[in-house]
Formats: sequence, C-alpha cells, structure tokens
Amino acid sequence: MSPPTGRRRAIAKALTALLPLAPYADMERIRADAGAAHMKTLPPTIAVWLATIAHVRHSHTDYEKLLAEGYDRDSARFFVIEQTNGVLTRWRATRLLEEDGEDE
Repeated sequence: MSPPTGRRRAIAKALTALLPLAPYADMERIRADAGAAHMKTLPPTIAVWLATIAHVRHSHTDYEKLLAEGYDRDSARFFVIEQTNGVLTRWRATRLLEEDGEDE
C-alpha cells in the first residue's frame, strides 16, 4: 500500500472528528467514498460529511425501500432524517442532519 497522501490523512482526521464511535466497517466505506474521484474538489470535511450521509441513508435507513415504493429522492430523504440522525447519534457524531435540508 502506498503511503497516505495529505488528502487521505485529512479525510481520516475529518472522519475521526465527525464520527468518533462509528463501526470500523462503516468508517472504511465512508473513507473510501469520501476519497472518490468525484469528491476530490471538495474540502475533506465536506467530502466526509456527504459520504457519511449517503452511506447512512443507503445502508442504515429505509431510504432504498421508500425509493422502491415510488417516493422521489427528496421525499424519501425527508422521511429518513430521524433514522439517519439516530445512527449519527449512536456513533456520537459531532453534526446531525437538519430537517430543512440545507446541509447537503
């Protein structure tokens, strides 16, 4: 494995700061997503936040089920805010989703 780049170190630091108690498997997935090519223009803290919300929404809530039932993305996102924040709270996240959607 190659030595960590400055960006990878910054992502790791932002991830640890945001989610102190997240399970290792979830942290690794979020780390990989935050380091993806489409996130490279974003500051590491923003990339980690967006990757975290997407991961929690898709892996730990009813979001996919709601989409399959025909809800549009915005409606499905609205209905899983509480579930998403529940996961973030269990992981002792330093930030939660706001209901107005301004933080995405």
